[in-house]
Amino acid sequence: MTTLNRHLSPSSSSTKTHQNDAVTLQLLSWGRGASGQLGGVIEEWVGCGWKAVGLWERRWWRLGFGHENSVFVPSLNPYLGDDPVQCLPFGGVYSVALTSLGKVFTLGFGGFGAVGHSVYHRELFPRLVEGSWNGKIRHIATSGTHTAAITESVLTEEGQLWNWGASSNYELGRGDKVGGWRPKPIPSLEDVRIIQIASGGYHFLALTDEGKVLSWGYGGHGQLGHSSTENRKVPVVIEALADERVVYIACEGSSSAALTDKGKLYMWGNAKDSQLGVPGLPEVQPCPIEVKFLTEDDGLEPHKVLSVAVGASHAMCLVSR
Repeated sequence: MTTLNRHLSPSSSSTKTHQNDAVTLQLLSWGRGASGQLGGVIEEWVGCGWKAVGLWERRWWRLGFGHENSVFVPSLNPYLGDDPVQCLPFGGVYSVALTSLGKVFTLGFGGFGAVGHSVYHRELFPRLVEGSWNGKIRHIATSGTHTAAITESVLTEEGQLWNWGASSNYELGRGDKVGGWRPKPIPSLEDVRIIQIASGGYHFLALTDEGKVLSWGYGGHGQLGHSSTENRKVPVVIEALADERVVYIACEGSSSAALTDKGKLYMWGNAKDSQLGVPGLPEVQPCPIEVKFLTEDDGLEPHKVLSVAVGASHAMCLVSR
């Protein structure tokens, strides 16, 4: 693992009783580092396994400026209005924007209906996704793999999950392989309050308000966490995490992760490039396994994971000590 440290101390106005309350934040990374993604060498590829091209490179019209010309420096998009954008995930050949008013805009190439307007359609400008949900959207996630089988999901304020796009591997979680560009809810989750959704290459994770994790879609690399490599047609609770209260989930490619309320990190799925952070695992790890961090005689507290991000073949986490 690669580690980056930052020490946070109380302000000078703190009383003496708090002088020993300094916290050390560490950024740890592991997995495949051939392109410098672990932080040791800065190369062309940055971020979590994908080149950061969403704002300044032309590929399949994902910039939303109304033209197909390349843009080589970060530029303000004038077509999203005055409503601030609070979330901006990228798909493989399209982008999604969630505004503070809970509106979802998509731009780029919508293979398999991924932009929520029509199948195999391109959007040169940001276009509002109009679903039949009530209330505003407060969270979005999108999947961008190296194929055109891309899905996207959103959560309503009440915690109901809607999604659209491709479903050749049951990514939409409706029990069949029928995809579509019209946003629809997942029938088996209509009475379940979802607070977060994460999307991998061909699978999804969902986190409930009770701290349970559900998964569905393609499971060929064990990324669903059900101790098998079978696909799941509908959302299923990951039983291996049933005794934990999960507060955050992440996935990308064919690897998945879950963070608990006690700061423990679990990972599962594809381990070919050591991206699960546990040495000696088989290439397919179908059951969640806790990531144990090496402890040194440095006088710091044990690792408590605050956040985790998963790339195609590497991962990072932020810990406090």
